[in-house]
Amino acid sequence: MAAKGFIKLLEIAERSRQRTLGLPADGQAIEYWSGIGFTLDGQYFLAAMGEVSEVLAVPRYTHVPGVRSWMKGIANVRGRLLPIMDLLGYFNRLSTLQEHRRRLIVIDQGDIFSGLVVDDVLGMQHFPVQDYSAETPAVPAELVPFVQGAFKREDRQWTIFSLSRLVEDPQFLQAAHS
Repeated sequence: MAAKGFIKLLEIAERSRQRTLGLPADGQAIEYWSGIGFTLDGQYFLAAMGEVSEVLAVPRYTHVPGVRSWMKGIANVRGRLLPIMDLLGYFNRLSTLQEHRRRLIVIDQGDIFSGLVVDDVLGMQHFPVQDYSAETPAVPAELVPFVQGAFKREDRQWTIFSLSRLVEDPQFLQAAHS
């Protein structure tokens, strides 16, 4: 009786081996870089997965007096006060989209809890690591300090935008008019 069970296990193991023939062997697996895709002014960007806490529709917010124009206001998100900032506005650019069509990328890094309004969020994007290019793609000059290379897929350039660099920028941390 035990021999029948053992033979059945051997048959299952053999079928499993046959079905894995198309999979890469050990050491041949492709390593991927993953990020959240978003758009700004028609360009495609990526934020590293670890830099984005969540993605939301732009919530209702209360305007705050005495702040720069890119600081939209404060929203209550699940009991926490979330500063809402327009990322294009921060770079002195305007979006052509109505605000209710735009999306919010939430950053929760250390002492920084902020929402960045972007034109659209395109969800998780995965790129083979070997497709990374350290060259700075053609982006407006004011964005260059926050760019960390790019990936290319189907004739589309996906620029890596460093949210960590943004939240370390003294100008970003100074939303009040001086």
